[in-house]
Amino acid sequence: MTPNLTPPSPAAVRVARSVQPPDLTISDLADRLRFANDDDTCKGMFFNGVLLASEKLLGPSSRERVAAMMPEKKYVDFFNYPIATFLPAAFQASKLLMPTHGTFDASIRKLGEQAIDDFLATAVGRTLVTVSAGEPKRLMRAAPVAYKTAVSYGSRETVVTGEKTCVFKMRRDFMPHAYHEGVFTAVLRALGCHDVQVHGRRLGLFDADYDVSWR
Repeated sequence: MTPNLTPPSPAAVRVARSVQPPDLTISDLADRLRFANDDDTCKGMFFNGVLLASEKLLGPSSRERVAAMMPEKKYVDFFNYPIATFLPAAFQASKLLMPTHGTFDASIRKLGEQAIDDFLATAVGRTLVTVSAGEPKRLMRAAPVAYKTAVSYGSRETVVTGEKTCVFKMRRDFMPHAYHEGVFTAVLRALGCHDVQVHGRRLGLFDADYDVSWR
């Protein structure tokens, strides 16, 4: 039997994207990657968000360095991708921010703020603010559902403790607690809140409680 020697069409050949290996000495990145599996996913908007934030905060060259950590050339906002491929990019962006922000926690907190600021400027982000009717308490109560649509892993719960205070509980979340401090700060400020205070209390590698207040 004569073998088929016809070469495959270019469209049938997927060339693997060369990815820069992560610096596993950054914070606790290695520990987080060790526990992430293929079913732990996040939306493509997080990849696009960290690229945009890197460019806004540090310039085009930093965006390219962060993009070098990502296995895909392009990301579709509402497609699912492994969190294990997002973590190295986010940690790299935070490392690049450290000279101007001092610590890793401060850098990744800023990254969380910038990413959410950019997200809220989109049609989907504006819809989220509209659905909350400008009420911070309503938004915080809806936050566990919003997270569930964005990532496949972990559990979250809002415990309302007052008219302008709550505790947001996260379990098995792969991002550092300081990142979510930045996320909540940016979201509440977008609603027009003042004196926003978000303090994460780390309970383990993946668990944290966030004391949230505003006025």
